[in-house]
Amino acid sequence: MGYTNIQSQDNNNPWQFSFGINAVDLDADTSTQFDEFFAVDENWNVSSGLSMFTLSKYLGDNLSLGLSGSVNSISKFADGYEFLNEVTYFASDMMLKYSLGEALDMQKMEPFVGVGLGKTWMDSSSWMTSNASLGMNYWFSDVWGLTAQVDYKLNMSDNGRGNTVMLDEGGSMRYSVGFSVKFGGTDSDGDGVYDKHDTCPEVPGLKEFNGCPDSDGDGIQDSEDKCPLLAGSLEYDGCPDSDGDGVSDNNDACPNEAGLASLEGCPDSDGDGIANSKDACPNVAGPRANRGCPWPDSDGDSVLDKDDDCPSEAGSVANNGCPEIYPSDEALAQLVDYSRTINFAFDSSEFTDGTPPVLDAIVEILMAYPKANFSVEGHCDSKGSKKVNQKISDKRAKAVVDYLTNSGVAASRLTAKGFGESAPIDTNDTRAGRANNRRVEIILVK
Repeated sequence: MGYTNIQSQDNNNPWQFSFGINAVDLDADTSTQFDEFFAVDENWNVSSGLSMFTLSKYLGDNLSLGLSGSVNSISKFADGYEFLNEVTYFASDMMLKYSLGEALDMQKMEPFVGVGLGKTWMDSSSWMTSNASLGMNYWFSDVWGLTAQVDYKLNMSDNGRGNTVMLDEGGSMRYSVGFSVKFGGTDSDGDGVYDKHDTCPEVPGLKEFNGCPDSDGDGIQDSEDKCPLLAGSLEYDGCPDSDGDGVSDNNDACPNEAGLASLEGCPDSDGDGIANSKDACPNVAGPRANRGCPWPDSDGDSVLDKDDDCPSEAGSVANNGCPEIYPSDEALAQLVDYSRTINFAFDSSEFTDGTPPVLDAIVEILMAYPKANFSVEGHCDSKGSKKVNQKISDKRAKAVVDYLTNSGVAASRLTAKGFGESAPIDTNDTRAGRANNRRVEIILVK
């Protein structure tokens, strides 16, 4: 978006007027050494006040034709020439200028070169000059800039032959700097974008869109906006998403109700992949085969009634919904692992903080096998007397049975027995080992 070197003089602003000051070096000619061109104090005659004026017109193809005039007071003359007083110096020049701004794409900086003819008046003499110029415009805005220019003016009087006195030794340098202003541009639709760079010159628009409009003010020009009269976002090509569901309104079958892209923007409250409008049970997930409603599981054993051989009696998935009499080897192994993590405080039947969640997991296993019976066996460490430890182990076994029955396991399926310190599973010489020995084990009874 945009265009190259917007500040260069062109058809938009074909006229350029420059004004500033100048300095003249009459000692410069084709034989002058390079460093002598910069002998300011010795050779430069610097004007005071505005003394250089240029008006130019853009012709096309980076070419401009300009007319300039300059005035100066000369007090530093070419070698071999002296005057009692300062001498007034006038010059009028015509220059064909070529802008390098487009070729070099330097944005605000616009270098240029030029050639032309001129006439110079000094004292009672005058002569024609052939000029070569090099300069730079620096544009702070579309119309205002700063211009610096160097001109070499070759004296053409008799081409250096005959008796004509050459007050400049055959050539001179003129240096100038000043301000420039461009004018004369056209803006047909009055939107502040010149017609040359206005993609929509007959319709008012915005500068950032090269003069094209953004009717809904959403930052997307109308030509690229799928919803040019409704403010939207770039993400949705200029269209709104009223319900904020990530589906633009123009593609949303339910534009005022947040939904899913996979369902054309319509909601699926139960997450079963069926839009609410087509779901017989929109708040309960179910399969498409049952119109979005769940298949029933009357006994709550996770085996659907349609697949359950015992739909009125809770069972296992492995036994097609019918109850298992004995736990599987995997369930028994899990039960052993859980029971060994039932821990108690020292000299107490009180559970440690991490034990209740373990007991809840044991309840879940026991409830899955309602016809199986279990022995709950309590143990303790070797601290204290055997009599006391036996009593504690009995209490620990009973504490576990009480927790399990209070959680729904039938008391008839459980027996409690204490073994004191007679069956340790770890050393009693360390605190950690003693904590492991304070335990209850749950054993399947066949």
